[in-house]
Amino acid sequence: MNNIFGLLAEWCVTSLCLWNLNPLLNFGFLFMEIDKAIRECDDRRLQTKYNNATYVIQRALALYSIEEVAFSFNGGKDSTVLLHILRAGYFLHKKGQNSANGDLKDFPIRTIYFESPCAFPEINSFTYDTAATYGLQIDTIRLDFKSGLEALLKERPIRAIFLGVRIGDPTAVGQEQFSPSSPGWPPFMRVNPILDWSYRDVWAFLLTCKVNYCSLYDQGYTSIGSIHDTVPNSLLSISSSSNKFKPAYLLADGRLERAGRAKRPSPSTGGKLLADTNGLTSLDSHKSSMLTASIIAVGDEILFGIVEDQLGPYLCRKLNSIGWSVFQLSVLHNNIDSVAEEVERQKSKSDMVFICGGVGPLHSDVTIAGIAKAFGVRLAPDEEFEEYLRHIIGDQCTGDRNEMAQLPEGITELWHHDKLSVPLIKCQNVIILSATNVSELEKQWDCWIELAKSSDLLALLEPYVSKHVTTNLSDVEVAQPLSKLCLEFPDLYIGCYRKARLGSLIVSFKGKDLARIESAIIALHKKFQPGAFIEMS
Repeated sequence: MNNIFGLLAEWCVTSLCLWNLNPLLNFGFLFMEIDKAIRECDDRRLQTKYNNATYVIQRALALYSIEEVAFSFNGGKDSTVLLHILRAGYFLHKKGQNSANGDLKDFPIRTIYFESPCAFPEINSFTYDTAATYGLQIDTIRLDFKSGLEALLKERPIRAIFLGVRIGDPTAVGQEQFSPSSPGWPPFMRVNPILDWSYRDVWAFLLTCKVNYCSLYDQGYTSIGSIHDTVPNSLLSISSSSNKFKPAYLLADGRLERAGRAKRPSPSTGGKLLADTNGLTSLDSHKSSMLTASIIAVGDEILFGIVEDQLGPYLCRKLNSIGWSVFQLSVLHNNIDSVAEEVERQKSKSDMVFICGGVGPLHSDVTIAGIAKAFGVRLAPDEEFEEYLRHIIGDQCTGDRNEMAQLPEGITELWHHDKLSVPLIKCQNVIILSATNVSELEKQWDCWIELAKSSDLLALLEPYVSKHVTTNLSDVEVAQPLSKLCLEFPDLYIGCYRKARLGSLIVSFKGKDLARIESAIIALHKKFQPGAFIEMS
């Protein structure tokens, strides 16, 4: 994907240079020219997205009259894309009615702009300049979104509003291309033509069609809110010593577009805005504390006794080796609700949840859907993950390939490693492992350790150490003394087991301090006759 973005970036720079040589092109595209630019480009993905979006628009215009629809424009990149797709969609709609004149200079769809005193001046300027250029019938509302809509809908017979909502936006959860307004809001239909568009799609459209956009995006801003919660994206910084940033279309990973959204200033930051880290949290504060993990194995074949789970025990050993305590190991049916319930339970109890099995194109592969349900989000197509799958699967699979490329929206990160053909999937504190055997899992584990350490997202604690002693005494004889020993050494795990029903009893001591373990073994010897317990190698 980095190569794709690199090629796109090079093409963008060339295109912008040619564009700047002829400023008449900036706003010179008529309705049909947007459609022509997309159809003549080589980006098949963009063509598909465009066709789907214009179909949604034409469908909406067939359901509602022009007086009953409106367009919410805020000057951002997404609504700028929607403006031009609306222009193209309206042209295609009129063309379908045999009434298009090819030069539709007046755009009849009413435009709503919620003007805020906290908006960037560049956003306001761009919005009004755009309205003047395209003859938008703009209604400027200086109330909050809900109150403004209530007032507008009382005055005008608006039944549907076109919105530039995209998957990954906080407001996109649960929405479809046609979604009624939420309970408690004025009744209208939300129409989301670009709901399934990605960050890459947005910039591919703007640069392919050579349409103007707000100048802030050329200054390193990738997602623009108010002046109080938006800063340039640090991932586009040219150097740490300067305050210069690359333009937004050069951001390599579109999932990090909101990394420029800032947290509210606090006294500890001296009133400065802190850029949002997109959910990436350092574990420095945990390095001296106990960290726990849960492991979930998904597979009916394990519960039916057809195969033995080897991945769960392997992960237990690996986690103990880095000082983490395993809170629980669960085995679940191939059922979305079962996965969702267990993930929801474990993600709040453990610092990290590892889940294996149930990942793929089969009907029984329900793990990712279950995780999405656990977090209350829906599955959405991920273009970068789809690109990896395309290289692996090729043309062997059609529909299922796209199904596999759907990941939980807004919470997913892809962790890349040169040794992995497909990146690891991280959904907040849930790690999805696609390994089907110990050899594959060992490779994924090593890559995860390396990536987590380099990102400062892994706390390596003192590893657990253990010793074992064995005895021929009965369970009844050792039960009470062992119970007292556990009270004397509460920081150690002291357990008992037999490898065979009539075999010797094995007592295991596990902890992070070898001296404490040895002290506990000495204390155990003192409770019995000499030679009652023999230390195992």
